[in-house]
Amino acid sequence: MSIKIAETKHKVIDLIKNRWSARSFSDKTISETDLHTLFEAASWAFSANNAQPWEYVYAHREDSEAFQKLHSCLMGGNQPWTKNAAVLIAVLAHKKLENGHENKAAKHDVGAANATLMLQATNMNIFGHVMGGFDPAKTIETLNVDTEIFEPVVFMALGYLDAPEKLEEPFKTRELTPRARKPLNDFVKRLQ
Repeated sequence: MSIKIAETKHKVIDLIKNRWSARSFSDKTISETDLHTLFEAASWAFSANNAQPWEYVYAHREDSEAFQKLHSCLMGGNQPWTKNAAVLIAVLAHKKLENGHENKAAKHDVGAANATLMLQATNMNIFGHVMGGFDPAKTIETLNVDTEIFEPVVFMALGYLDAPEKLEEPFKTRELTPRARKPLNDFVKRLQ
């Protein structure tokens, strides 16, 4: 199994250094209790007006009909490797605040909840991969999403790690390629 620990220039905590977007998942299931732990972790993310605008729709691989519904919403580049995930999750954002106004921070806050979920997963040796490669129209139709209330944002695949060698190309190479990030000076600017 491949563990891709980030090499950082600064003292980033191990939980962040150890989180990466895996594609090779074992047959081991994620218990409902562990999955609820991940969702509870997500619930503690910060959000504008404490709106908590996230909605998670999930299916375990063992529930093949429900799992297939979510799997069918993914784009072709994500389908080959996600079929082995223990759980697939469609992540939706509530578009409005309780007062009926647009929640302009909804997607940001959903991202914060997803990051919190993934860090909790990493702490539990569960790995995940967040995907923007899905068909929004098919997701809306398949999940009967009320688009006045919700917007599909991303999908997630969760599972326990397996050997990269079980993946076909180009996914095997991606699983083995060292992690890299832009240097700080590419995206951090000090105001003068």
